[in-house]
Amino acid sequence: MTGPILFYHQNEKPYGAFSNFSDHGVTINGKYYATTEHYFQAMKFSGNPDYQEAIRNADTPGLSKRMGGSRVKPGYDPNWEINKIEVMMTALRAKFTQHKKLKTLLLSTGDRQLVEHTTIDKEWADGGDGGDGTVGKNKLGKCLMRLRDELNGKQ
Repeated sequence: MTGPILFYHQNEKPYGAFSNFSDHGVTINGKYYATTEHYFQAMKFSGNPDYQEAIRNADTPGLSKRMGGSRVKPGYDPNWEINKIEVMMTALRAKFTQHKKLKTLLLSTGDRQLVEHTTIDKEWADGGDGGDGTVGKNKLGKCLMRLRDELNGKQ
């Protein structure tokens, strides 16, 4: 197959594991996060360690996302828009190096385009366009492809 690999729901086999909601915890800077979503959302509040901890300890990735969506909380990183791609890369590097099966899965995708496919997100996903770029930016898919290149020694 040469077409794009579409993923979204964390429980869909085999590529649901590419979702930030997938049940693959990571340890970053000595702290455990239940999902990469927990880490990503917590990092938005670099000036509020207590709120970061609350997000880190959220019961579900969905709750961590809702908590991270509150840009009016004290401590929101004023440079978030500049830093968020590198924060995502940190999360993904941890996930795909700490879970060897996930690394193998990612590398097995070869050079195929990876697309987070959903109509409800036009920034991190494709906005429903299948990855052609007419609606969504597919930032998560692009980060995964960047990581795949790094792991293959192409960057």
